[in-house]
Amino acid sequence: MGRYFPYTLHPISVAECNGIDVGGLVNRQPRKIDEDQWQSLWNFGGFPEPFFSADSTFHKQWLSIRSEQLFRDDLRDLTRIQELGQIQALAHILSSQVGKLTSYTYLSKSVRVSVDTIRRWVPILEAFHYCFRVKPWFNNVARALRKEPKYYLWDWSQVQDPGAKAENLVASSLLKATNFWTESGKGMFDLHYVRDKQKREVDFLVTRDRTPWFLVEVKSSSKVSLSSSLHYFQDQTNAKHAFQVAMDFDYVERDCFEFQKPVIVPAKTFLAQLI
Repeated sequence: MGRYFPYTLHPISVAECNGIDVGGLVNRQPRKIDEDQWQSLWNFGGFPEPFFSADSTFHKQWLSIRSEQLFRDDLRDLTRIQELGQIQALAHILSSQVGKLTSYTYLSKSVRVSVDTIRRWVPILEAFHYCFRVKPWFNNVARALRKEPKYYLWDWSQVQDPGAKAENLVASSLLKATNFWTESGKGMFDLHYVRDKQKREVDFLVTRDRTPWFLVEVKSSSKVSLSSSLHYFQDQTNAKHAFQVAMDFDYVERDCFEFQKPVIVPAKTFLAQLI
């Protein structure tokens, strides 16, 4: 009986631009990404055609064709959804809500369909690789949120707000890493966020075999002081590492995973250590 091991395809990442070292969990000797490649990832996303073309006109054409194929061809042909205009409106709203707590009631009122319909449609958008879900982590966290997910886009180039776009880019890289680590037999890895009822929050928590491994808070600027929530939730979860990833921080030749206390690290270095 033949056997095969499936792997999830993901957009191009910083680590992939540099050549991936899959020997361990993280690359202990990261390499600096070429600045043109970094700008292409930021401006055009990680899908191969717009990334390699690095051309704004082509990117706009590609986005238009992708949208047409997704909402007018794929959804029409492969689902029973008739309200294609409304599910496209839902997708547009989700792109403006990246990184925010998801309220199905708000979405239902905005799209003018029932909450149950929203709950059916969002997983369909996930299945067609429009967006992905990040659930809260609440084990051993006092007064933690338990239900509300957050959503991010597979194509972060569609996110307009720079802060949300940065968070989405990092989320995509973390999802790619956790999927690969799990699918390559290195353990069971998952991506979460952490937030409590006092509104303390850290953007991401990566777990290994259902145990917190490292926390990630994303900031656009390295001048922002270290988040107190990183300290708080590292104490609450006993995560080994806690990173504040700064998008504008110049690359540093250093292993981010050497640090066990909360630390500000360059996105270009941290992401180069993933997959």
